[in-house]
Amino acid sequence: MPKFLLKRWHGYPVIALFVTSVVLVSIITYFHWMIGMAGFVLLGGLFYYAMKAEASFQEELGDYISTLSHRLKKVGEEALMEMPIGIILYDEDFKIEWANPYMGALIEEESFIGHSLNHVSEELIPHIKSDAKEEVIKINTHRFQVNFKKEDRLLYFFDVTEQLDLERLYDEEQTVMAIIYLDNYEEVTQGLDDQFRSTINSKVTSVLNEWANVHGIFLKRTSSERFLAVFNQRILYELEKNKFSVLDEVRESTAKQNISLTLSIGVAAGTSSLPELGQLAQSSLDLALGRGGDQVAIKQTNGKVRFYGGKTNPVEKRTRVRARVISHALSELVADSDKVIIMGHKNPDMDSIGSAIGILKVAQVNGKDGYIVLDQANIDIGVQRLMDELKETESIWKFFISPEEALELASRDTLLVVVDTHKPTMVIEEKLLSKLDHVVVIDHHRRGEEFIKDPVLVYMEPYASSTAELVTELLEYQPKRLKMRMLEATALLAGIIVDTKSFTLRTGSRTFDAASYLRAHGADTILVQKFLKEDLNTYTRRSKLIESSEVYKKGIVIAKSSPEDAYNQVVIAQAADILLTMNGIQASFVIANRIDGRVSISARSLGDINVQMIMERLEGGGHLTNAACQIENSSIDEAEIHLKRIIDEYIEGGEEE
Repeated sequence: MPKFLLKRWHGYPVIALFVTSVVLVSIITYFHWMIGMAGFVLLGGLFYYAMKAEASFQEELGDYISTLSHRLKKVGEEALMEMPIGIILYDEDFKIEWANPYMGALIEEESFIGHSLNHVSEELIPHIKSDAKEEVIKINTHRFQVNFKKEDRLLYFFDVTEQLDLERLYDEEQTVMAIIYLDNYEEVTQGLDDQFRSTINSKVTSVLNEWANVHGIFLKRTSSERFLAVFNQRILYELEKNKFSVLDEVRESTAKQNISLTLSIGVAAGTSSLPELGQLAQSSLDLALGRGGDQVAIKQTNGKVRFYGGKTNPVEKRTRVRARVISHALSELVADSDKVIIMGHKNPDMDSIGSAIGILKVAQVNGKDGYIVLDQANIDIGVQRLMDELKETESIWKFFISPEEALELASRDTLLVVVDTHKPTMVIEEKLLSKLDHVVVIDHHRRGEEFIKDPVLVYMEPYASSTAELVTELLEYQPKRLKMRMLEATALLAGIIVDTKSFTLRTGSRTFDAASYLRAHGADTILVQKFLKEDLNTYTRRSKLIESSEVYKKGIVIAKSSPEDAYNQVVIAQAADILLTMNGIQASFVIANRIDGRVSISARSLGDINVQMIMERLEGGGHLTNAACQIENSSIDEAEIHLKRIIDEYIEGGEEE
């Protein structure tokens, strides 16, 4: 603040002081007139000096205000005309009325007054018509943040090129960590002589080292089947652009040696913390392996996951060591609990019910009570026939309870076993997951992003035909006193038969071993056929759905129901299965309204097309050859348009995503 502003003397305190002084001098004059007169002379002098000072203050203040106004006007003119900020005024027709010289230099024209805003950038008018307050646009080689003052029809342009370049550079230099794992190295090299194993090792290492050198990646082998890779975000963009072609290179190079080796890669990005990157990379690798391997999972700190690869079916493990270990671990968990509650997914199928009955047997053989959660209002006709049969066997039926009863029975020491799903939103009663701390997950589906939080035991094998197959193997390693009833064995066998389409899809040698074990324990194949019988009306409705099918692209057929018809999920899935048996069809998609009002898409493939990745783009999931999704608030036609767009992207990009 200028010093002369501090010289001001007037104000009520000063006036009061003068008045008081006059009064006191008057009193003094009354008693001693000579001293009083001297006082009046002194006060008069002081008053004269104060008035002169005030006049001087007023003059200086006026000069200052005049100078300040001039300076402000000059600064405003310089800001408009000389500062590196673009300013444009436009009229109601989006034509330029005025622009400062900076804008003229920017678009390299002397005069563009009267031209449309499209002359500057075709992005401007659409942004003005929208509700945008500010946007970044590109003009020539520069990028500008444009602030829209729509009420004044005014645009401000701020050059943010350097700022965005710095942000991009920072982003590209972020550290990325990856763990590379040879999925089936132990199984493939087991029994090979040292020389051939060394050849395979050399071949794989050579391919990976060449890949690392080309892209500038630090690669270190940490074990016979595991590598550590460190690179940056820019290199990750390049790898994603070519869809991690190293997966194909390793698979094809080892195939020439009559060996089928595949890679799984867990990638972590999005944080500068190296310990956090390491944990994310391991979590990504677990996710890739849980989905069957031969793919890349890229996980960031925000929880987003991207997938690449997944072109091959999961390879069946030849040994049952893991099944035996899991079986013993499950026995210990059961023994430490007060009771066992078993729960499958909503709208349970034969596999879900059969595997639940198998786990019930595991609980009983270990001396604990087990209960199966069932919502009888949401089961299909095949499962209903099984339920009708179970109701006649009181020793089994009494252990089926409703979700409400399960919540009442659950205690602190209760063990919850989730079968045939690993997604919290798909279980029959999600509240049980939050109420119980001890949760076991047994599933044969490829692992998705959504997963039950902190389970104490996970047994997920994507190579398995069904969860019933996995549970049957667990039963084989339970105590020898285990005695299965005919109906229990039949329910497990029904689960295997349904999920393999009578042993035609996803069937390995261990699938037949499990079926043989169940048959030896009294499973009735005739009873299974009875459960799977369908009525004439269902057959007719399914045929009508199939009749609507059309070949969309070579090898891909799409069928859709009429908007007024509604189907249950089983009929939709069966229609997709039947379409896949047609000559020349590699993948089938059936779109139909479900009875609950949602639109369902069932997808099937012979293996060349990964329908799981396509369905995941629609918030669904499943297997490489068998997947589905349910869409909320959509029509049949909208779902078809969305599906076709994703199929086109899949085919054009060559990416199973």
